[in-house]
Amino acid sequence: MIRSMTAFASADADTPWGALSFELRSVNHRYLELGLRLPDELRAIEPALRERTAAKLTRGKVDLSLRFRASEAAASEIRLNDAVLDKLEATAALFAERFPKLNVDFASLLGWPGVLKREEVDQEGLRQAALDLLERALADMVATRAREGERLGGFLRERLDGIARIVADVRAWLPDIRKALRARLEAKLAEIMQSAEFLRADNSRLEQELVLQLSRIDVDEELDRLTAHIAEARRILAAPDPAGRRLDFLMQEFNREANTLGSKSVDARTTQAAVELKVLIEQMREQVQNIE
Repeated sequence: MIRSMTAFASADADTPWGALSFELRSVNHRYLELGLRLPDELRAIEPALRERTAAKLTRGKVDLSLRFRASEAAASEIRLNDAVLDKLEATAALFAERFPKLNVDFASLLGWPGVLKREEVDQEGLRQAALDLLERALADMVATRAREGERLGGFLRERLDGIARIVADVRAWLPDIRKALRARLEAKLAEIMQSAEFLRADNSRLEQELVLQLSRIDVDEELDRLTAHIAEARRILAAPDPAGRRLDFLMQEFNREANTLGSKSVDARTTQAAVELKVLIEQMREQVQNIE
């Protein structure tokens, strides 16, 4: 399966304790590199976030941002601690006779430690809600990568078809190219035989030179390897496993054969074919960098 490494995904959820929001952004990278931004209330779930993300994504630089906004109701809900107030009342009665002029105002009373109680957040519930929301965001990320990967797969298949057409064209041209080259070499040989140089020439060496020149344009092996690489690339594109690294290696093999084909060229057509091959391969290589 072809999946792009460049994608964006988000997910939001309302909980009894407030609103949670995840944002995930990823770009191409050789390995999986995860950057996290978490609120203080949820830093404890960082190991779980890393583990779950690594289970779904294998490559890419991924920035994950989690936001938590406490609900107004939870933030404003304040209760009096009756037990503390009862103790303060008993203490005030105890000191009333000894300190008849002692006055305690309402604001001072509320400022006494423990008099006011805020509703405690269910930390375990909030953490589980955040992890559940992460699963939704990751599912969105995987789906987005798959959609973009499908587009990239179509792009790569078009270039593979173009390479296959060039290979077929070169195969069709080879008989004529070999025939023309042999005719040129034989004409050169005939010219030498008519000159004074022929008297000093070794006929067997001349024949060996003819064979050598013909063998130098033998590109059947390069064309066979290009055909094999095309088949392997198509197999990788159709396989369910992550394909980026294998395709990246295969691009190097494609480029090696294109370079050899160009270096052996003795005809303008095969020279142009080698150039067109390298253009197609470079276009593929650039896009393969974005594949997981």
